[in-house]
Formats: sequence, C-alpha cells, structure tokens
Amino acid sequence: MKTRMRRGRRGFTLIELLVVLVILALLAGLVLPRFLARGEDAKVKAAVTQIGNFKQALQLYTLDNGEAPSPQQGLEALIVEPTSSPRPREWKGPYLQDTTTIPLDPWGNPYVYQAPGPNGEDYFVASLGKDGREQGTGPDADLTSSQSQQ
Repeated sequence: MKTRMRRGRRGFTLIELLVVLVILALLAGLVLPRFLARGEDAKVKAAVTQIGNFKQALQLYTLDNGEAPSPQQGLEALIVEPTSSPRPREWKGPYLQDTTTIPLDPWGNPYVYQAPGPNGEDYFVASLGKDGREQGTGPDADLTSSQSQQ
C-alpha cells in the first residue's frame, strides 16, 4: 500500500521568511542599543569605583606619610614602598588590596595621576574615558577624583 503525498504546502514561502527576518531585524534594532548602552554604563561605574578606591588608598598613604606620592612614584607607591625620593616616612602598605599591579581603566588605558592636583588638591586621579584623550564628551568623557563622591 502506497501512501500518497499531499500536494498542499510543504514549507514556508520566501515572502514569509523575509517578513520574519524583517521583524527580527526591527526588534534587534530596538533592543541591542539598550544592551550596548548598559555595557558602557557599567564601564563608567567601574572606573568611578576604581577612582574612589584610589582616593581612599591615597588618603591613607597621605595620613601615614604626610604627603601624597610624587608624580614619579605614581600610583605604584600604593602597592610597593617607593625607593625614590621623597621616601615615605611610615609606609604601611600595600594600600590597595588584592593587586600586584595598578589596574588599567575599563577601556584598557592607564589612569592619570598628578600630585599636587590642578585645583590645589593633594593629588588628582583620572580616567580619560573610552577615547583615552582629554576633554571628551559622552562615553569619551574624563572621569576624575574631583568628581568622585567616595
């Protein structure tokens, strides 16, 4: 006994497949930018948190030694006792925990450190944002210790 194949529709037409693809593309166009923006927001928050950690460590360093590390000593003075002048009076570090090197910012750029800071502060720490250059806007904006609330 032979079974007969139905001569009806066997699959989707090209038009139906194209309509589904267009709908999926529209949905992706609406949803993906929101997820991508979340990733950029997370990087900004991570940089602000790290700058806050640097501020706290620099405050402890300054309390112990009477002054912030010199620009030549840099943020590395928070991990390893400086051997260059000015030598710290009572280095009680490491002041940053769980790290053997100064981390890069979330965009892979080194943090900027100045001592004294530009506005009469003891020090200044900054991330130059996504573009790695000064004076950016939006995701390229600089994030500084002057802005940080920690």
